[in-house]
Amino acid sequence: MSRLIPAEELELIERVIAEHPEGIGISALAKALAGYLPNLQRRTLQRRLKKLQEEGRIITEGESIALVYKKVPRVIHAEIVGKIGLSDKIGTEPYIPVSKEGRIIRDLFRGPLTERKPVGYQRTFLEEYEPGVTFYLPRSLREQLHEIGRTSAVERPAGTYARQILNRLLIDLSWASSQLEGNTYNRLDTQNLIEFGQAAEGKDILETQMILNHKAAIEMLIEAADQVGFNSFTFLNLHALLSENLLADEKACGRLRHRPVDISGSVFHPPALPQVLEECFRLLLEKAEAIPDPFEQAFFVMVQLPYLQPFEDVNKRVSRLGANIPLIQHNLCPLSFIDVPEQAYVDGTLGVYEFNQVDLLRDVFTWAYERSCQRYLAITQNVAEPDPLRIRYREPLTRAVQAIVRGRKTASERNITRLADELVPENDREAFGKMVREALENLHEGSVARYRLKLSEFQEWKKFRETEEK
Repeated sequence: MSRLIPAEELELIERVIAEHPEGIGISALAKALAGYLPNLQRRTLQRRLKKLQEEGRIITEGESIALVYKKVPRVIHAEIVGKIGLSDKIGTEPYIPVSKEGRIIRDLFRGPLTERKPVGYQRTFLEEYEPGVTFYLPRSLREQLHEIGRTSAVERPAGTYARQILNRLLIDLSWASSQLEGNTYNRLDTQNLIEFGQAAEGKDILETQMILNHKAAIEMLIEAADQVGFNSFTFLNLHALLSENLLADEKACGRLRHRPVDISGSVFHPPALPQVLEECFRLLLEKAEAIPDPFEQAFFVMVQLPYLQPFEDVNKRVSRLGANIPLIQHNLCPLSFIDVPEQAYVDGTLGVYEFNQVDLLRDVFTWAYERSCQRYLAITQNVAEPDPLRIRYREPLTRAVQAIVRGRKTASERNITRLADELVPENDREAFGKMVREALENLHEGSVARYRLKLSEFQEWKKFRETEEK
């Protein structure tokens, strides 16, 4: 990890000391700082502590080996506060409860951007991660997540639970993930767009596109839950769906970037060489695939993929949906990011970018997952079991709808019967035909991606159908 500039070191040391109201000795302090400042020498630490004392930011108690350092008490004269700058800015935005380690990271980003030292991509942060040996999530936390995320569909085929809550998940995850990108759609706007194809008035068309892209990407993960995984095909196509019609260069959709990018609001500079990007992207996916625990897999992707920035844009969106792959495959409660404060998520991600520290992002991940579980597990018993026939004939149904729409055919009994004869066994043709009719009756602009149709294809078929009905 890159060394912090002295001003940042002082801030970090002060924050660690503040976490120990009873005081902390220099040996214990050095140990607590090792994860953040691994190369900090004892003599350098002593100089930093002396500087903090001179500025009136910390005090000492005791003598010799019993000497401890303490944060200056908050209850001090206002004149002193103004003189030594101890007043904290209390933000008005909501945040989440954070651990001691997470609080240290969070507070490092409260100062001006100009006070932070520019840093580059540390390849060793990825290379030194050993699947099954290294864990960003401690065992006790993983066990807790398994306990709260377990569903009744745990022994069922991959994606069964996600299909049970599909409609709600499409809305929640599309809305919440888009909100973290500054999208101003509210949940009701999102629901109207996804269920009825009704775009919200007064919203930028890019915001509408972002929501629809999320919907298409989520559907891909769930419909092909037994096929997607931590491989380049899945993640390139995930990016293509999430970035459709949002990038200046359409060729960049679903491809690794070939030009440098900057991170707004950060002093982090991602790798620029295409060869390094490709090598690290491949290594990232190989390591993710080898991780034995689904929650560790999910969090690993949230940490490492945005840090690498393999795409020109939309990296964090890819990581949030990619984090759901192992959860969907293992029929665990998905992670919707509902109610996650944007600032907490940004701070957690910056902690990875600038310090290679995962503590705050882990706090966000844990809080968000608990929130998701509370939301979905409470409603599962009220959700009908998915139709096994729709699961079995998911692909034939898509092909049938495509044939009608792209061929500009009517949803007549003859056309549907012919398709049923071609696509499914005889004993299921009647039920399959009913499924096709229902799918075509309910087809609208907000659901065309489910059948891998283009909006233009649906609109042309709609005009044809209206003409035929006259």
